[in-house]
Parts: sequence; C-alpha cells; structure tokens
Amino acid sequence: MSESVNQSERYLNSIPLLGEDAKLERIRKGYSSDGKYIVFDRQGAPKYILRTYGIEQDRDKRLEFNRLAMMEEQDVECSRPIEIGVLHELGLGYMIVSYIEGNEATDELPLLTEEDQFRVGIQAGLELQKIHRVSCPEPIGPWADRMAAKHRRYRIAYANCGAAIPNDAKLLSYIDNNLRLMNGRSNIFQHDDYHVGNLIVKDGNLSGIIDFNRSDWGDPLHEFVKVGIFSSEVSVPFSVGQIAGYHNRKEPGEAFWPLYSLYLAMTLVSSVVWVLKVKPEELDVMMAKIDKVMEDHDGFELTVPKWYGRFQPGWG
Repeated sequence: MSESVNQSERYLNSIPLLGEDAKLERIRKGYSSDGKYIVFDRQGAPKYILRTYGIEQDRDKRLEFNRLAMMEEQDVECSRPIEIGVLHELGLGYMIVSYIEGNEATDELPLLTEEDQFRVGIQAGLELQKIHRVSCPEPIGPWADRMAAKHRRYRIAYANCGAAIPNDAKLLSYIDNNLRLMNGRSNIFQHDDYHVGNLIVKDGNLSGIIDFNRSDWGDPLHEFVKVGIFSSEVSVPFSVGQIAGYHNRKEPGEAFWPLYSLYLAMTLVSSVVWVLKVKPEELDVMMAKIDKVMEDHDGFELTVPKWYGRFQPGWG
C-alpha cells in the first residue's frame, strides 16, 4: 500500500466528518505547501476540499477560516467554511471547505465566445465588489506606509537577487515618482490573489472563488494587479469585463489607472524576488510575463495598458 493511500486513510479515520467511505484525491496544482484534496462521498460525487498543514500554521488558518465566514455573510460566491481542527497524532492542522463545481477559468474561458468571456468577467467584477464591502474591523497602519515599507524590502532583495528586469531604472523611477498616490487609500478586505486561476467557471458562468489563503487588508484597487499579469494573458474580454463589472458597467474613475499602474509596477519587482525564492525554475516564465507587462505599458509611459483597447463592448 502506497504512502499516499496510507495518508488518506489516516485522514479519513481521524476526521469523523469525512466518513470512512469517502475517497480523497490529491490536488497538485498551485504553489502552496498545504496538502490539498478533493473529498468524494460514497456515491463518488465531490463534496469538500480538505487542506492539511503544519500545526504551526494553525493560528493563520483559523484567521482564514473566519474570513471565509465573513465572505459567507456577504453572500460571496466562494467556498463555505465547514470545519477546522488539529490532528495531534499526525502533527497537522486541517480545514474543510465546500467544493465548488466547475473548472478553473484559465481552462474554461478560451472555450467561450468573446461576449461570454466578457460576461463572466462582469460576474467576477460584481463578486469582487461584495468582497470589498468589508472594512478592517481593527486598527491597522495606513496602507501607504505599509505598502511603501513592503516595497522597500523588496527593492533591497531585488538589488541582491542576481536577476534584473530590462530597463529597470526607468521602472524603479516610475514607482518612486508615484508612491504618493497611495496616500489616504482605505484598508478594505482583499482576496489578494484574484485572477483566473482562482476563479471557477461552470456552464459558461462564474460558479465560485477559491484560495483565500493570501487575504489581507488594503486598497481594493490593488486586487487588479493580477489582471495585468495573469488574467489578461488568458482573456482580454474577461479582463475588460472584470473592470467593467466592478465599476457597474462604466469606465473606471480617474484614480483607477494611475493606481493600477503603480501597483503593477511594484508587483513586477516583487515577482522577481518571489519566483526566485519559491519556484526558481520558473524564472524565465515570470520574466516573459514581466516583459509583456512592460510592453503593454510602453515601459510605463502608458498608465492604461494596450490590451484594454483590444476589446471594447457597449457600456449600457
């Protein structure tokens, strides 16, 4: 009997909610160190997602669990928190959330017409509105101060990482000249990884949002950086739709694009540091994404990316 089968049996025997007749299937996608499994009931239907992690993460995972409960209160289409606990005999914590039927938007959107991709983007923008209804319930430092300090740490790490973005002096200067735009921005709940890889689509509609494990508090417009790096590569109509849906089918306000571009530029720097730390073998993939963003913005001479003009629906 394989180690993975033994591990599955231990979980089934140790977590009564799952039931001994359930089956577990390991999910291997993603960058998280968590163990992640689809839980199938005795009829073979997917029912839950089980995540396992080191006990030292228990406090952070309970915070994530509580934030999912906050999202349920806002009627956000996302996984529902079911159970969280500790398996002392295995040295692990676990979280069980509801299973969302469908496939990643990354895979489903290319199968749809451009109009339907745009419509799913509208749905994603409306769900993001719901996520952003929640203000930070406790005192927290100003967003501008926290983000600037984080950027300074990444700048130091970037300068010593051994990799460089072409024409990075211009990029870094652009960031420095626009940090002031963050002043006075609010601290709102952020999913903080909102892109097509964490959105589930079924039958041509958005069926749910997954992976709130990076959630944070800050400027809600920071959520859109993943549109520039990830989602627009997969579907421009979806990306335009997400922006449109978030702004009630109107063009964004004047603050949107300057902040979007600032946050995107900052993210390019942090992405180099991140990929070298987490997945160094994917450096070339990340640099290709960065090159594309630099091209989309003409080295950040443009605040509105070129891709945004490639699909312009009616705004009625």
